[in-house]
Amino acid sequence: MEHHFFAYLYRMRYIERWSLMRSTVRENVAEHSFHVSLLTHVLCTIGNEVFGRSWPTDRVVSMALFHDATEVITGDIPTPVKHHNPHILRNFRELEQLAADKLVQMIPDELRHAYEPLILGPADPELARIVKAADLLDAYLKCAAELSAGNREFGTAKKQIEQSITELNMPEVDYFLTRLAPSLEKTLDELSD
Repeated sequence: MEHHFFAYLYRMRYIERWSLMRSTVRENVAEHSFHVSLLTHVLCTIGNEVFGRSWPTDRVVSMALFHDATEVITGDIPTPVKHHNPHILRNFRELEQLAADKLVQMIPDELRHAYEPLILGPADPELARIVKAADLLDAYLKCAAELSAGNREFGTAKKQIEQSITELNMPEVDYFLTRLAPSLEKTLDELSD
């Protein structure tokens, strides 16, 4: 019997992000998932090393790697569309659940226990919050890069994302934004100085 789980996941590279925005650099869901995983790793590391947390970094990074896996079935629905009203958001969450269930059915039985929690979502809200923070940070960094390139299209999105980041009230995010994020807006020549 064939199992198509990884064939679907490899298609994440075909799902475009920011589809309603004019972008200077295109981005796909596979790239985004990689960046969210990197950011999740650094947030966990900051939390554990600087703020005395004991977050399970490997587990949370695995969650981040699969956080948008359902988009291979649903596509990447832009935030303004998803959050247009509570009815649309509720319906979209139902579609995500159906997509997650479909993906889980594609996994061989003997491997399902390892991947099912990553696809169906975390049981631990604190760990989910870390991934959400990384997801927001990646969106923030995308907006900052676009604005640095002179693309004003991302100005409002950046402000909205900053507000969402502030509402998280996570010192790990503040640490990242003040100590690590500024260099992401520099050119290669500026980084080399």
